[in-house]
Amino acid sequence: MAKIDITNLRKTFGDDGEQIVAVDDFNLNIRDGEFLVFVGPSGCGKTTTLRCIAGLEDVTSGTIEFNGTDVTDKRARERDVAMVFQNYALYPHMTVRKNIGFPLRLSTKQTSEEIDSRVQNVTELLGIEDLLEKKPKELSGGQQQRVALGRAIIRDPEVFLMDEPLSNLDAKLRSTMRTELQELQQELGVTTAYVTHDQTEAMAMGDRIVVLNGGVLQQVGTASEVYRSPTNEFVAGFIGSPSINLFTAVVDGNTLTGPGGFSYTLEDESLVAGRDHVRVGIRPEDLTLSESGSLPCEVTVVEQMGNENFLYGKMDDIDITARIESEIRPSEGSVVEFGFAEEDLYLFDAETTEALKTKTGETDIDYDQYTQTKSVS
Repeated sequence: MAKIDITNLRKTFGDDGEQIVAVDDFNLNIRDGEFLVFVGPSGCGKTTTLRCIAGLEDVTSGTIEFNGTDVTDKRARERDVAMVFQNYALYPHMTVRKNIGFPLRLSTKQTSEEIDSRVQNVTELLGIEDLLEKKPKELSGGQQQRVALGRAIIRDPEVFLMDEPLSNLDAKLRSTMRTELQELQQELGVTTAYVTHDQTEAMAMGDRIVVLNGGVLQQVGTASEVYRSPTNEFVAGFIGSPSINLFTAVVDGNTLTGPGGFSYTLEDESLVAGRDHVRVGIRPEDLTLSESGSLPCEVTVVEQMGNENFLYGKMDDIDITARIESEIRPSEGSVVEFGFAEEDLYLFDAETTEALKTKTGETDIDYDQYTQTKSVS
């Protein structure tokens, strides 16, 4: 397996007259056997970074090392990586057997019998051994995805690189395949870099998550770390569904005042010392209905989700979202008040957007301990 070290990676497109910076000063260490997920909005540089790791894009500057060996200038076929794409890229005229075995026929001197044996083993692992003689057009989306995975697995690579491989599937199948991918990666133990724009998918799958925006690395951490302790307002706003509530508040001593009559007195004044304004963040699940809350809200919509309701409202022109109990459904146009605990409050610098305060209390599990537990289970 492979440990990947990326140092000062920069990738630009275009000539000197008009350059587009896709990835800028990117530094990352991917651990051996890790399932690492790249997430961010469209155009943030996550796919470009993956293609640089694969050798499908030339690096403008910086270095990429596999197990301490510089592979920056090596071609894709010299890096021992297998890539799974969004569109699966199956050969329509080939059967499943030939699609999966094709990489071995192309790059090895194994006999047909040896290749067929490998194909059989891989298809049994993926549960598609009864599809060997079918062609891609005869398969469902999930079956095509498994074939694409099989073609990657059969090479026994050091690294799996996956670029939004589940985005073409329906919601239920995505959830099923997400679980299967995690189980498969744990069984094979192959270092995996996975790209998605879906932050829920990233939170569910990754040992660690890499958050990108505008080609710049924002934060690397476990799901708990990026959710509970975001480094800046962008990460806080991007990670979490429904999104965190964010608005600007005026600082007066230890009191914060904001739109729509928002008022909250901090126990710890040092959090905002020397500032006239801060950005306030409160996650929807941390808001509780209260007769004398700090956050008044005019109800616009209540969505019934079964086990809970999502309340959407306005605080002046600021959108507010709260998770409330399923039996509670305030009427449209009514005004409700929410309270929250100071330990659940997020504060960000109004100028730099860097985090001043994030959630306190629960700490994240030690990564080394986690991987040891994972490998045993």
